[in-house]
Amino acid sequence: MTSAVHRGRSRRRVRYGVAVALTLVVGVAAAVVGVLTGSFQASPAEVTSALQGNGDARTTLVVLGMRMPRIAAALLIGAALGLAGAVFQTLARNPLASPDIVGFSAGSATGALIGLTLIAPTASPAPGAWIGGLLTVAVVMLIARSAGVSKERTILAGIALAILLSAVNDYLLTRAPLEIARNASQWLYGSLTATSGADVVTLAVSVGVLAVGIAVVHRDFRAIELGDDTARALGVRLGRVRLFLIVIAALLTGAATAVAGPIGFVALAAPQLARRVTGSSGIPLLASAVTGATVLLVADVIAQRALAPLQIPVGLLTGVVGGAYLFWVVARGRR
Repeated sequence: MTSAVHRGRSRRRVRYGVAVALTLVVGVAAAVVGVLTGSFQASPAEVTSALQGNGDARTTLVVLGMRMPRIAAALLIGAALGLAGAVFQTLARNPLASPDIVGFSAGSATGALIGLTLIAPTASPAPGAWIGGLLTVAVVMLIARSAGVSKERTILAGIALAILLSAVNDYLLTRAPLEIARNASQWLYGSLTATSGADVVTLAVSVGVLAVGIAVVHRDFRAIELGDDTARALGVRLGRVRLFLIVIAALLTGAATAVAGPIGFVALAAPQLARRVTGSSGIPLLASAVTGATVLLVADVIAQRALAPLQIPVGLLTGVVGGAYLFWVVARGRR
């Protein structure tokens, strides 16, 4: 019996490692395509020269100034959304729970839009997105709180707030001057076009710190996966840990939204895709982050190249795929 259990665990570990490695390979392949192809073609030798500081000015600008920051931002944003989705779905025990559904993405977008349209049109949307995300958490938790933090109430409150905030976002756009409204609308679609090296540094620091926050309560997180009663029996302060994790997930969402605007589907689907390919009983955090990063990078490369020279905002592409995914989940649930 014991040896059989050990063999089963060993197989699961091997499958997990292979799945994560293959997902990384897909991500690396997408990154290579993103660097080498496009309206400006660059050979591997030219890219290598640019990386070594010996490339010509045009190649250096395109590769180091435009393409690589965009690729790095896609990976970091995808990882942030994958982690946020994994946290939400674990806490809610619901494959449809994600920052997109419960209003945190909309709240971050509202905060950023208030900054862009009413306060400082030329400033970064990041502060507004962070504040909007945190205020949304506060409102959702206040609405949902009765005796402790109920996951069902949290989801329902978030859905209601998301609908309200979407209307607020539309109103803000109608009241803004035309040029500001146009720029804000492009940002609202979810796009990585304007990402810079400074954005990548900010994302890397933010995602790294927040990931450490999840790691600090990782044991409690895994206990919650076993059920609320089991978690309490193991000494987990359920309400406090759940609130901490929700705040972390909201901050991850805010960090992603601040740079690229609201991007749907990734936080919703990445944890479930990771769970399926790894064969995990719960939602795997590392695999969710890797899957989210790869999914968003692949989607962005497709959005850039599919209708070239026209570039589709990646948020539009992920939104279409996300809608189809939701239909599939609902249909599968009925069966």
